[in-house]
Order: sequence, then C-alpha cells, then structure tokens
Amino acid sequence: MSQPDGIEADRYLDCPHPREQTDLVGHAASETAFLDAFRSGRLHHAWLIGGPQGIGKATFAYRAARFLLANPDPSAPAVARATDLGVDPDHPAARRVAALSHPDLVVLRRTPGTDKKGPSAFIPIDAVRRALAVFGTTAGAGGYRVAIVDSVEDLNAASANALLKVVEEPPPRSVFLIVAHAPGRTMATLRSRCRKMTMRPLAADDVATVLTKLDGEADAAAVRQAAVMAGGSVRTALRLIDPDVIALVERVRRMLARLPEEDVAELYSLAEQLSGRADEERFATFLTTVGEWIGGRVHSEAAGGASRLAPLVEVWDKGLRAARDVQVLNLDRRPFVFSLFGDLAEAVRRSSAA
Repeated sequence: MSQPDGIEADRYLDCPHPREQTDLVGHAASETAFLDAFRSGRLHHAWLIGGPQGIGKATFAYRAARFLLANPDPSAPAVARATDLGVDPDHPAARRVAALSHPDLVVLRRTPGTDKKGPSAFIPIDAVRRALAVFGTTAGAGGYRVAIVDSVEDLNAASANALLKVVEEPPPRSVFLIVAHAPGRTMATLRSRCRKMTMRPLAADDVATVLTKLDGEADAAAVRQAAVMAGGSVRTALRLIDPDVIALVERVRRMLARLPEEDVAELYSLAEQLSGRADEERFATFLTTVGEWIGGRVHSEAAGGASRLAPLVEVWDKGLRAARDVQVLNLDRRPFVFSLFGDLAEAVRRSSAA
C-alpha cells in the first residue's frame, strides 16, 4: 500500500508515526512473549494488543510486523540471536514498512484527512475488504502476510464482521496485530479468536526517556512534571509539557472531583476555552482527562459491582460517540461540554446510590 498524503488520525502532533519509530521503551516483556512464540513455531495468528492510549501499542505492532517481514524463518540464526524485535532501519523491509509500501503488510485505519476535511470517523467495510484481499494471495516475499488494525475501536459493526471472517479462517502464515484501547469492549467473537497481550502504562521514568528522545532540547523539569502527571501515557505527556495544558488538566480534574456538584459559571468558562476552531489540542486534552478520570473511578469502584460502574461506562460510551461527531462534523463544542458534565454528574449520583 502506498503512503497517503494528508492528515493522519494515527499520528500525534509532530512526532514520528509509530511505523517510523525504531525504539520501544518499557515493554520488554511483551517483546519477549512475541519473540518466544515466533521461535517456537507456534505463533498465534491473531494478537489483541490492549492497553491505554499513548503507551506504545501501535509502535509495538509495527515493530512486530517489521520483524516478521524481515525474518520470515523462525529457525534462522538471526532469529535465534535476537534479544528483541528490533530491525535495522536500513533493512529493505523496514524501509518499506515506514513507507507503507510493503506488499505483504496491510494497515487498517481511519482514512487520512485533508486540509479541508478531517480523517474519516470509522474504518469502512469496503476498506477492510479491499485491504484484506491481499490475504487471498501468496505472500510476495514467500513469508508472512501481516495486518495491523489501529485501532479496533475505529471499526464499525460491518467492518468488524468483515475482519472477523478472515480472522476466523486465516490463510497460512498470516498474522493480525489488532490494537485495542479497551480490549474488554472488543466484539466477543473477535476477542475469543485472539491471543491477548496486555501492555501496561509506562513508568514515569520511561515516559521521560521517550519525551527526551523525541525532543532533546525540552526543559528537563517540564519533562519530569509531564511524565509524572501523564499516567503512563506518552501521548498525554506530550500535551502536558506545555504549562497551559497542565493548567487545563488540573482545572478539569478539579471540576470532575467536585461532581455531582457543578459550577455553572466555571463550566461556561471551560466550554468557551474549548470552543475555538484552533483549540483541537485543548479539546483532545479535555477528552483524555475525562477518560482518565472515568477509568480511575471504574478501577477504584470495581469491587462495588457492575451496578456502580455501569452509569459511568454508559456515559463515557455516549460521550465518545458525541465527541467524534463534534470533531468530524466541526460542531460547536460548548453544548457538548455542558451535556457531558451534566451526564457525568447524573452518573455519579446513580453510581453512589447503587
């Protein structure tokens, strides 16, 4: 597949795309598990790579794909000597993966946008069918055919079922690397056919290491503060290097902590702060902060049973769908912010009463 021009939904800020990253920090256990499975000759054909956003799941998927495409024989001496999934960036397979031009690699993701139109809201079924047609042919290099799905949350019902059909009856030497930000909510029939790989949030030191690699001139104190506040996500930490963003995160966290009480004046001020067309990053930071808060509540109240968790999970599912409409259709964000906080306040009340 050729590298598309335009705005890529799976690229963050001015950072290298995961397919261009040569290092993976903090996930040695995941690499070892995959490498051991490959060497054994019993590599599972589908992997559900789960964990929070921004911790390196897509980077791992591209890294694993490069390794398979560069080393098709699990019994080769190079594979026996390997200590991780690293591939020389100058290797032909690595260059072709970086350019999205390898004939045996399929990447399922939202269609890149343009200056006038944002990325597509979902991965459509037609794109899945066209991309997976490569699995009906012999691998061009006589090795593996690899599909990366980034992410499973971007599949709609039709495209998820189209993927499932191939995963259920995979051609020989086919591997599916499926990125999932919330693997527990992946379609059960698809999830059941995958080997689960859970990737944990990074340690603050690992986040700081990645930030420094991405920007060697970043202020060390700002990097450390961002790494500590990021909850193990490089994606979050990149936003938090900016003092204005840190202030926004702290403001939203304070407002969430007071729920179900709502300060209408402060809520109106926040909505105005997020309403400008140039405030995409602020809005994304707002959504991430709310998502992290909900995740923390769900984790802390897990022992209370499903009745306590359901209201918050339902609100967040509804909020994510509404947020996507706001972003894709360029809708006014102010009503969304008011509605989301109102729904969260009601969910907290219901959760407390359960």
